[in-house]
Amino acid sequence: MNNIQIIDGGVTAAKGFVAGGVYTGVKSERNDLGMIKSEVLAKAAAVFTQSKTAAAPVQVSKEHIADGFAQGILVNSGNANACIGQQGLKDAKTLADLAAKGIDCASNHILVASTGIIGIPLPMDLITKGFQQLPSLLSPSGNDDFAEAMMTTDTFTKQIAVTFKINGKKVTVGGASKGSGMIHPNMATMLGFITTDIAIDGKLLNDALKKSVDHSFNMITVDGDTSTNDTVFVLANGMAENQEVIVEGPELELFQKALTKVCVYLAKAIVRDGEGATKLVTVEIVGAGTFEHAKKAGFAVAASNLVKTAMFGEDPNWGRIMAALGYSGADIREEKIDIFIGGEAVVKKGIGINFDEKRLKEHLKNKEIILSIALNMGDATATVWTCDLSYDYVKINGEYHT
Repeated sequence: MNNIQIIDGGVTAAKGFVAGGVYTGVKSERNDLGMIKSEVLAKAAAVFTQSKTAAAPVQVSKEHIADGFAQGILVNSGNANACIGQQGLKDAKTLADLAAKGIDCASNHILVASTGIIGIPLPMDLITKGFQQLPSLLSPSGNDDFAEAMMTTDTFTKQIAVTFKINGKKVTVGGASKGSGMIHPNMATMLGFITTDIAIDGKLLNDALKKSVDHSFNMITVDGDTSTNDTVFVLANGMAENQEVIVEGPELELFQKALTKVCVYLAKAIVRDGEGATKLVTVEIVGAGTFEHAKKAGFAVAASNLVKTAMFGEDPNWGRIMAALGYSGADIREEKIDIFIGGEAVVKKGIGINFDEKRLKEHLKNKEIILSIALNMGDATATVWTCDLSYDYVKINGEYHT
């Protein structure tokens, strides 16, 4: 991918960003409040949940990002601050005020995010007290503490950073995300935070984020549920000192590829960490008439509980894949469909063919499985990432509130 290289780090890899996390007591034992700060006011863009019951931090952050700038992000876990009415909005604004004073910037230049249980007021006394030490903990090495602070049922932190050059200037994009359950497009129960030191026009940054999200966070599913709090932020502070990217061209294309690489990595990490998941399943659709039809077909297969349980049970039951394609709403013709599991053909022209079931079962024991489906209706493609559905998913969610 041109000269894009993966490096160590996360949200503090880019020049001029510091971060940190602290334990406040909202959750047990580990960090539950995190913050990112840019040394200077940054261009900002976001993509939010499309839920009609969007949480208070989503509503407040929409207001604050309206001018296209931000300098800090504050996120808490353990409580979603959702469906609390006016109290939720008041608390979200209070957190923004608190963070603004902590890093000496305007309140409307703070973005806020929350994740956790819905319908319970934020324990503001705990968060306010715990926050007091957070500004002093922000550092270029604080990305790990920040990534931990937004975890809920996640089992590991999700971080990545990449670098590339624009006209001889080193540019870095770093990111962190959280998510494990309630994952489905538009978006999912996930938070994503991306920082970059590129100098770029605000509208181009906004457009680039939307494109990257459409090919990453909006192409994953764990259980078909979406949430009230889903958010992806990107801050671009310009401290790479490259000539500002203000028009479409090779520089913007390179940044778009780097941003998408970061988003895809974080999105796949979320699916890999799906609640109770034992396998990452990639559903590749090729030969669709349009991207939208490819996406419909891919998501029907990826979201099918029957397909997902077959993957958990290591059962090469291609009939479940064919059934999902049939109700997907995509433009398909049964007699044109070819299906491959792990690269081995199981269906040709809509009809099952002889295959080595024992060998295929061995492939399905792998931690990563690829389901490839050729619709043979055109040239469009789409890739959707999902996971298997295990006994533990029910256990985790049956006990989530308690």
